[in-house]
Amino acid sequence: MDPTTTISWFRRDLRVHDHPALVAASATADRLVPLYVIDPTLIHGRFVSPVRTWFLLESLRALRRSLRERDSDLVVRVGDPRQVVPAVAREVGAGAVHVSRDHAPYGRARDAAVATALAADGTAWHPHRGNLIHEPDEVLTRDGRPFSIYSPFRRAWATLPARDVVPAPDRLPPLPAGMYGTPATGEIPTIAALGLDLDAAVAPSLLPDPGESAARRRLERWAELGVDGYADSRDRMDLVDGTSRLSADLHLGLLSPLEVAVRTSGAGEGRRVFANELAWREFYAHVLAHQPSVRTASFRPDFDSVAWSDDDAAFRAWAAGRTGYPVVDAGMRQLAATGWMHNRARMVVASFLTKHLLIDWRRGEAHFMRHLVDGDIASNNGGWQWAASTGTDPQPYFRIFNPVLQGRRFDPDGAYVRRWVPELAHVPTQRLHGPWEMSSAEQAAAGCRIGSDYPDPIVDHAQARARAIAVYGAARRTS
Repeated sequence: MDPTTTISWFRRDLRVHDHPALVAASATADRLVPLYVIDPTLIHGRFVSPVRTWFLLESLRALRRSLRERDSDLVVRVGDPRQVVPAVAREVGAGAVHVSRDHAPYGRARDAAVATALAADGTAWHPHRGNLIHEPDEVLTRDGRPFSIYSPFRRAWATLPARDVVPAPDRLPPLPAGMYGTPATGEIPTIAALGLDLDAAVAPSLLPDPGESAARRRLERWAELGVDGYADSRDRMDLVDGTSRLSADLHLGLLSPLEVAVRTSGAGEGRRVFANELAWREFYAHVLAHQPSVRTASFRPDFDSVAWSDDDAAFRAWAAGRTGYPVVDAGMRQLAATGWMHNRARMVVASFLTKHLLIDWRRGEAHFMRHLVDGDIASNNGGWQWAASTGTDPQPYFRIFNPVLQGRRFDPDGAYVRRWVPELAHVPTQRLHGPWEMSSAEQAAAGCRIGSDYPDPIVDHAQARARAIAVYGAARRTS
């Protein structure tokens, strides 16, 4: 009998643990080709991100090491997957290609084209679970429609049975003869070779360790030491270990969301609240799958007519962390340096851009997607539309975060602001979140002159709030 050759095509599932597609491919193959295609459409497309590309490439190197430990290797190609995958299948004589389902609009269109091309060559296409806990066509209302409100979605989602977590294979079928070693397997390029470079503000030592092994260490730490306190710690921007820091791992599939859910399940408020956050991630993925128009338009069409401001100077001040509101500036500087921002800070800075400055949420979405290591189109879009009151389950448009009160509540001792806005390091805590309230003597004592060492607020909170309510209200009345 001729050996059976099968391709396991990796995408946003760069792991060997709990990988149903890899396990299924291994079970039926005499020869296995683990394949990754670096897609220029994603690298250089709508949301170019040097830092996220760096994390991807380094995670691919880690995946290659893991596969080599299992007597295999990672075959890497650069190009359009619609041409590359069928070409590799013909090259190795593959009878089947196994993948984890991709529910994003681009991924679905790409996969449909690849499956059609493979079928023309007689190569089978096998999609599997793995990127989500539950599929978008499974979590539906009683009349078969997708949910547009989170709470009933979560209740329905939580009642569905989940598949079992599958262990990592100890060994994998060998590659076809002649494919071991470079150049046959292909080089994993550097970001410079792809025409990108890390932004000057990025602090490499503060970026997350890439790869599945590092992700599993983060999960282990969180499951053992962090999740039980999550209900109390999750909004505290000053607590280094108050959140899981697993978002980038979930985005690239260094961890499966199912295994994360299983490892963090159990009694206690912290575990219940963390499970809800995993459900939010799935909710936004399902919204994007069912309503791809949210990529560029408001989920709530009545807010498509908001009269957004084109104040480029205000946008630049926000992006640079120079708004004069310490908690906003701390969040934006954390993002630029680390590729990550605390979730409470994300809500505050997004509210500030869309409500205080009345700048289109899409500009903020794009800025985040450039800088976030965990930049996920569905989650990022959902979060921005929530903050802008244009999306699912939005905060009411008249609910506008007061950045001073948010700072005092969720950074009570000022550790977060002092870490990321060092100009304010010696400002007394009672003045830290509103430093313009300092007297001249207090400014001199703190070594921080407002308007010189640190900017005056670029907008007044009360005036900005009144303006936002008026503009949003006008959009509602004219829709």
